Amino acid sequence: MASTFGQLFRITTWGESHGGGVGVVVDGCPPRLKLSEADIQPDLDRRRPGQSKIVSPRKESDTVQILSGTFEGRTLGTPICLWVKNTDARPGAYSEMKTKFRPSHADFTYFAKYGIRNWQGGGRASARETVGRVAAGAIAKKILRQQFGVETLAYVKQVQKIIADVNPDKVKFQDVESNIIRCPDRTTAEKMIRLVEKMRQAGDTVGGVVEGLARGVPAGWGEPVFDKLEADLAKAMLSLPASKAFEIGSGFGGILLTGRQHNDPFRARGGKAFTTTNFSGGIQGGISNGQTIFFRVGFKPVATVMHPQDTVDVEFHNTTLKGRGRHDPCVLPRAVPIVEAMTALVLVDHALRHKAQCC
Repeated sequence: MASTFGQLFRITTWGESHGGGVGVVVDGCPPRLKLSEADIQPDLDRRRPGQSKIVSPRKESDTVQILSGTFEGRTLGTPICLWVKNTDARPGAYSEMKTKFRPSHADFTYFAKYGIRNWQGGGRASARETVGRVAAGAIAKKILRQQFGVETLAYVKQVQKIIADVNPDKVKFQDVESNIIRCPDRTTAEKMIRLVEKMRQAGDTVGGVVEGLARGVPAGWGEPVFDKLEADLAKAMLSLPASKAFEIGSGFGGILLTGRQHNDPFRARGGKAFTTTNFSGGIQGGISNGQTIFFRVGFKPVATVMHPQDTVDVEFHNTTLKGRGRHDPCVLPRAVPIVEAMTALVLVDHALRHKAQCC
């Protein structure tokens, strides 16, 4: 099913942007894990709209409810259903989109595929669908942290041409959360915030890069040849709304190096192998090598701009359309917890698959 992700740890998201609510069903979560809404809500608070002056002003509390799969505060091993009610939907703001396709949105392609579409805020194509991903990701994070000692983290690396100087091995969660753009380089963060505010005031939008990482992943996770760890990470990240690019480790920069420069030499210490460099991004041959996994996801500028643009209507007549409603001038600050969630979902699935296969 197109709305299901994962093999042993599977999630199925559901709901539309301006419907009654959104949520997720998590299947394959191990039993006896302590779990309550308090484990999930903090990540949803980081993803929700209305949290700062540089994101969508839509006012949603995004309060999560666990509807099934737990008893007396512990998981049962049965499907976990999580629900978040939509409380500030305003479908009337999209009435003009009923007959017109928004440029660079999924309006036209959904109509071409299904012959019907939910024109109220984009339906399933809306970033509101990611509520379910983040909720499920919070569970995955807890499993990774408690059972495997793995930490996932993401942060804004770049907004348009403004690039932060961040060391993936040293960045901390509190540094990421120290400002509203979620960039741990505070000096650069201020420049980024000013640019996003400028775009918002101009009725325009801007894109950039989120860098994600995972620390503490042991060697051996990954399922070659078609389920390589970086391949599953790429699929996870490119399934996100507004994502357009993925690169891991040296990425495209690696083409500028020679083989001797790019290779990660091995050394031994304490009966374990490690690499002295990490151009591979913690994965070799599709399998984790024990080093920090780090990658970058490129997000396009938000498609809705507050200026008239050329488009066509449902009868394929030329027309124009000006953006309306409440939208982010830049997706990056709210994309950070979503990237973390998808990283955790990929890793916990591979952790369980490795555990079942090996030892």
